Amino acid sequence: MRAILIESEGAAPRLVEDAEESLLDGAVALDVQCSSLNYKDAMALAGRGIVRTYPLIPGIDLVGTVTDSADAAFSPGDQVVLTGDGIGELRHGGLATRARVRPDALVHLPASLTAQRAAAIGTAGFTAMLAVLRLEDAGLTPADGDVLVTGASGGAGAISIALLAGRGHRVIASTGRAEENGDFLRSLGAAELLDRRELSEEVGRPLQHQRFAAAVDGVGGTTLANTLAQTVHGGTVAAFGLAQSPDLPATVMPFILRGVTLAGITSVICPRPLRERAWAALAQELDPALLDSLTTTIGLAEALPLAEQILAGRARGRTVVEVGR
Repeated sequence: MRAILIESEGAAPRLVEDAEESLLDGAVALDVQCSSLNYKDAMALAGRGIVRTYPLIPGIDLVGTVTDSADAAFSPGDQVVLTGDGIGELRHGGLATRARVRPDALVHLPASLTAQRAAAIGTAGFTAMLAVLRLEDAGLTPADGDVLVTGASGGAGAISIALLAGRGHRVIASTGRAEENGDFLRSLGAAELLDRRELSEEVGRPLQHQRFAAAVDGVGGTTLANTLAQTVHGGTVAAFGLAQSPDLPATVMPFILRGVTLAGITSVICPRPLRERAWAALAQELDPALLDSLTTTIGLAEALPLAEQILAGRARGRTVVEVGR
């Protein structure tokens, strides 16, 4: 088994060519084809507080083929995808050629998706779809007005733009790299770009000009506080990230005076029916060519140096890790 392994707290992760399969524990055994590299994975590889047990194989996503299963829902030969459920944090994850996982969060791979494209969607795309579904389940329609996406150049932000635009919403993309990524974001469906400094540099008044019908936020901190203050009466903000800060320097005023809803989005713990709903929608709605344009593919060894680039905000779109190379 080839794997990236973090052996103890403070130890640098390393690529191991002959890792012991006895490390693995779970009811469903898999040959892993692809994983991906997310912000959370980069934090784990950099030793920034994500890993909760040692030794650990990181990787919060995996796509693979079942080789053995103690659960009747899965059989050898099934193509499956798993995001979250504690892998890469509490349990061994996808940055390895083999895995054993719990069946609870495992989903059969939609027939229209290849393993590489499913990995490109990964936690980022799955989270983005959960956010979009949450907004629309709350009543959002394209007629309601502009939808803001913060952290737009990242994987979840980029896929959020594509999904929202594909459903007919007018999307405003907040980015700190408009010159570099403007054409890219517009190609995803962004109708307008917003310099992230307008939201991120200082906290404004508790209630500001009502600008956004809804928002998808992957940033947190001052950006989220100002987003809430600029959301229209009855609007919803779906939040899933903390790239700027885990703090929320806001007041209750948007909630009690405008009826704004702050909806937390977690992809780690998610019931299987919702997982299946989200993956079915992703398979149907994401244009394969567009998804490919978002994706960079690397080998397992390349994941280690790329982590710092992701943490520094220098990566764009999605990174698929083909663990066999």
